[in-house]
Amino acid sequence: VRKGLAPDARARLVQWFSAASASARLAPATERPEAVQYQRLAELGLFTPAQLPGVQRIGAQEAQKLLASGALLVDTRTDKEFKAKHIRGAVLAAYIEKSLKDVAFDPAQDDFRALGKLTAVSKSPPVIFACNGAECWKSYKAAKVAIREGFKSVYWLRGGLPEWDEAGLPTAGS
Repeated sequence: VRKGLAPDARARLVQWFSAASASARLAPATERPEAVQYQRLAELGLFTPAQLPGVQRIGAQEAQKLLASGALLVDTRTDKEFKAKHIRGAVLAAYIEKSLKDVAFDPAQDDFRALGKLTAVSKSPPVIFACNGAECWKSYKAAKVAIREGFKSVYWLRGGLPEWDEAGLPTAGS
């Protein structure tokens, strides 16, 4: 059950599953608030690695400091996601992701043309890549491609917008 589901809808679903499981001779379904530490288990489950060679992984607080000192924060999510909510000061470089969500992805399968506008600026200033958190591979892949393309100072906000939001840092969007 999605965490954003209204409490009354959640209660109705739990009630329905309990009744349905009884008729199927299964143990009743229950909602267990103590299982909160397992909430990520049912999500996508294809987590990015903890590290990316040649790229410095940072947290939201450090990203905010780098952004304030002139770093470029690149949001690799979709245009729709960016318009809805993004890290204040971020630039959008959405791209089409078709390759596997794996460290051995084939960059030729993805469309990184949106990252090309970054090279028009310069490859020297610090660049931070972010997306939708540890399950989102877009910022991982973009950071890896940026290193390959010769960017000098590449950072990766693995926790992305969710970590930024959780820290209460400023966002923009509709």
